[in-house]
Amino acid sequence: MSKKYKATIYFLTNNTHKYEEVKPIAEKYGFHIKMCKDVEKVEIQSNDLLEIAKYAALHAYTKINKPLIVEDAGLFVHALNGFPGPYSSYVFKTIGYEGILKLLKNSSNREACFRSAVVLIYEPFIITCLGETTGTITTTPRGNKGFGFDPIFVPSGSSKTFAEMSINEKNMFSHRAKAVKSAFKKLEKMLELGLKTGISNSIDDK
Repeated sequence: MSKKYKATIYFLTNNTHKYEEVKPIAEKYGFHIKMCKDVEKVEIQSNDLLEIAKYAALHAYTKINKPLIVEDAGLFVHALNGFPGPYSSYVFKTIGYEGILKLLKNSSNREACFRSAVVLIYEPFIITCLGETTGTITTTPRGNKGFGFDPIFVPSGSSKTFAEMSINEKNMFSHRAKAVKSAFKKLEKMLELGLKTGISNSIDDK
């Protein structure tokens, strides 16, 4: 690293797209992000994104004992009663975004939201944050950037899908960026105050 950072924080993910989105946010706050591929991300079955992320983070921390960040996200489609929600990763692997479009074929309600849960462990702090972005589901996929359900989601305030946006554009709207920014903002404040101990469980990212 040629640039001087406050510290290196390990991002528990194998998803390079997520890494590329989180990296510039972390660097803005003076932290270097490194992908942590050697530790398995243990995911419990739960309807609570934050519970899933927190379990994975605490498990990984016992393995590496270094500052780390975990992010879990889901697409919640109103007409499908919040499906696929916390099971978005599994659903994408099985039916893809094409499957979601088929389920909505006869629905006029295209409202949906992306939610992100972030857990940042920087001893002695455990910081938890949520981010949410409302929007609509398209009738056809658009764009070839991003990943997952990005080609069928248009965030409120934009006419583009996430898959039509650059990383910088997406980070202006995305649920993930909101949660990650909030987490680093909290960490920065705690470090500035020189706090010795503390656990932050507040969720105030909107």
